[in-house]
Parts: sequence; C-alpha cells; structure tokens
Amino acid sequence: MARKEKDYDMLDSVSKVKLTGSDYVIRGIGYVFITIFALASIFPFLIILGTSFETEENIISYGVTLIPRSFNTDAYDLVIKGGTIWASYGLTIAMTLVGTACGLFVCAMTGYALQRRDFPYRNAISFFIYFTSLFQAGLAPYYLLMTQTYHLNNNYLAVLLPLMMSSWLIILMKNFAKSVPHELTESGKIDGAGDFGIFLKIVMPMLKPGLATVGLFLALGYWNEWYQSSLFLQNKTVLPLQYRLYKIVNEAQSLKNSVASQYVDVNNLPSESLKMATAMMTTGPIIFLYPFVQRYFIGGMTVGAVKG
Repeated sequence: MARKEKDYDMLDSVSKVKLTGSDYVIRGIGYVFITIFALASIFPFLIILGTSFETEENIISYGVTLIPRSFNTDAYDLVIKGGTIWASYGLTIAMTLVGTACGLFVCAMTGYALQRRDFPYRNAISFFIYFTSLFQAGLAPYYLLMTQTYHLNNNYLAVLLPLMMSSWLIILMKNFAKSVPHELTESGKIDGAGDFGIFLKIVMPMLKPGLATVGLFLALGYWNEWYQSSLFLQNKTVLPLQYRLYKIVNEAQSLKNSVASQYVDVNNLPSESLKMATAMMTTGPIIFLYPFVQRYFIGGMTVGAVKG
C-alpha cells in the first residue's frame, strides 16, 4: 500500500510540472506532423470510397475523385446482385474466427514448447521450422500433397489448415514466450500443476501482447486469402469473399474485352468503379479490428523485436 501511495504521489508531481513555451512549441509541431501523416494515410482510402460511387464515364474522363460528380451505386449493385456475396461474407468470417483461434492456440503451444529449457532437441526442431521459411518445394509438389495425399481438393480445409500456422509466426511466438520467467513455470510444477495447466493458467495470460500480434496477422491472412481458394475450391458454390470478388472483377473485365461486347452495350459496365467497390467491401470490415488490438499490438511488436 505504501508503494502504491508513493507511485500516486510521483504521478501527481509529474502532472503538476509546468510546461514552458518551448514545450508547447514542440508539442504543437508534433501534433501538426501527426495530423498531416494521419490525413496522408486516410486520403487514399477516401479516394477509393469516393470513386466507388462514381460513374464509369466520369472515371474514364476525369480519373479518380474524392467527391463523386455523379453519385451512383451501380458497382455495389453488381457485387451484391444474386445474394451470394453475403454467403461469402459469412464463410470468410467463420473461417477467420475459427482459423485465428486454432492458429493462436497451436502457435502459442509450439512457441512455448520450443523455448522451454527442458525440452529436448528444441534447437534442432527450431532449425527445421526456420529452414522451411527459406526453402520450399514449389507449387506442383504442394498441389499434389494437398490433393493426392491429403485428399483436400474442393474442401474448405485446404484453405483453413495451411494458413493456421507458419514458421515466421511460430518463431515470433517463441520470442514472446521467452518473456515469461522460467521461475513461474517452476513454481507451478511445485504447486502440482501439469504442463498443460501451466500453459493455460500461467503462460497464456502473460502472452496477451504476443497473442494479439500473431492473432492480427492470422486474421488478416484468412480475410485476404484468395490464392488457396483458386487452387482447391474451383467447384464450390460458396467461395471465400476475396476470391468471390476477384472472380466478379475478372468476369466484368473479360466481358468488356470479349467478342460479345460488339453486340452488348458494355460501355456502362462499371469495371473501374467495381474495383474500388470490391476494395471497400473487403478492407472496410477488417479495419475495425485493429483499434481493439492496437494496445497489445504495439507492445507485442516491441517485445518480439527485443527478444532474440
């Protein structure tokens, strides 16, 4: 209690320090630079938003715009038409939640085990994990492995499983786990807790910054995934969001460049605004995830960078 009161008194004394004129100038300059940087970062996003509501003719004539000259929603109507986009949203959200939760658990367990001093061959296993990040077999062996050995062709697991963990995320989580004092795990063993109980009750609560950092990377990976879907989900009715929108944009562009364009009026087909609309529909929802993990994400990146 006495230490807490001392800390509070110290905070009060710091808060009562008077700022000089130079302090206000430095703060003002800092706020100006931060404001300019924030506006420069959000400006491209606002341009994409404005252009997505612009007509195709105006985009071709005047280029991208911040404020639409002729407001219309043809691009969004084309994307939403048929209702399959909502099923793709649901599938992507489900895969993101399940894949991120499972990936966090697996990466946390692997990283924690590899930094344990009493884990045999931990350096050799770490080397093999790191080796896979430098050298890969290639696309053909990977495709044969997934389709012929695992029989995951036209199966959502072909998208879910490969993104669940990566060598880089395991190494990152290993560095986070090094921040957990070894004495805490030893005290858990003295109290009679098993390895799994120590991991759940002691280690996991102390890995919040690491879990937030790795979880954000996993969520972004699942949300932005389209390549695995293009390889293994050719015959599925419901496709992940990114691959569905990718096909819509390609089909619109192909129709505009095909022979059929001689017989069908495709001049008003919103191919350019369609690209902007799909960008908004894919990046919009995931942007709202970052504010919830920002506090842990910044601290987690610092811990992961310092620990070797």
